[in-house]
Amino acid sequence: MSAHNTPQSAAIESAVAEAVAQIGAASSMDDLRVATNAATGKKGPLAAIKAGLGKIADVEERKLVGQAVNEALVRVQGASDERAAVLKRESFADSIAADRVDMSELALGASASSRRGRTHLVTQATERLEDVFIGLGFQIAEGPEVETDFHNFEALNMPPSHPARSMWDTLFVEADPQGSVVLRTHTSPVQIRVMQEWPPPIYAVMPGRVFRKETPDATHMPVFHQIEGLVVDEGITLGDLFGTIDAFTRAYFGPSITARFLPSFFPFTEPSAEFSVTCIFCEGSGCTVCSRTGWIELGGCGMVDPNVFRSVGYDPEQVSGFAFGFGMERMAQIRFGVDHVKAFFDDDIRFLRQF
Repeated sequence: MSAHNTPQSAAIESAVAEAVAQIGAASSMDDLRVATNAATGKKGPLAAIKAGLGKIADVEERKLVGQAVNEALVRVQGASDERAAVLKRESFADSIAADRVDMSELALGASASSRRGRTHLVTQATERLEDVFIGLGFQIAEGPEVETDFHNFEALNMPPSHPARSMWDTLFVEADPQGSVVLRTHTSPVQIRVMQEWPPPIYAVMPGRVFRKETPDATHMPVFHQIEGLVVDEGITLGDLFGTIDAFTRAYFGPSITARFLPSFFPFTEPSAEFSVTCIFCEGSGCTVCSRTGWIELGGCGMVDPNVFRSVGYDPEQVSGFAFGFGMERMAQIRFGVDHVKAFFDDDIRFLRQF
């Protein structure tokens, strides 16, 4: 005797057929659970047939009916799983359609102007400074961000023992005693390339990204922006340097701002100085931003060291010059009153919309 020839076989097939039909008609996961439980639960028709197995006297027939019930339960569960997969796909498609954004409405809608992007503050500061320096007679020069050891260090009067060469400060692309390749730590290598390619006189500024192995905090990031300036000509003096910095700080921050210079040291300039400007927040009277000093430090400057001239083939007896540099994030912080440099790198349009 086979399972199909038992008295219970018709009831089993009928229960499966009805269950599959109910499962196929389920339009939600809740409906599917109800239909599946009705067929396979303790009160379902298959459970009733299974409960009557003890009344079947013939052992072989009882075994066949039990097997048929188990197979029916597997078929019903399989139909339920297939329907569940279909419902999940439909639900996902519905959620995608509900979340869909019509970009043409954003671009062409009546309120599109309120959703326009903004030029990044660092870009605004850079473009403003470029305009100021062009007005002072400077040219804009650019160079590669991946630099050679010669351009980033050696030509700038930094011997192999200089701390700036250490792995702690510099991100090396290729570390080779014969000539390393690095992510530039400043835009000064552009000065070297300009002097190698241009004959004097040179009046140029070099904006761009630089890279250092820094731990991010309120004033430091591993990737930031600098702008440096270089002047090379006959008879250039320290007075020309001070006058240039005073002129651009007044043009950038306003006529009430003045610059101050303090002695310092840089390997590529001699003499060297750090320069500060009148605190724009308190106008020199002292506040928490300037640590009650009335001044905000901007950057460094100095007269180009004769060894730098010699590295590019210039005669320091014939020409002289000065260089200066500062961070663009710092300039943007001061100009726009931003207290944390990290805000420039967060992807938050709400921040940019303030300016």
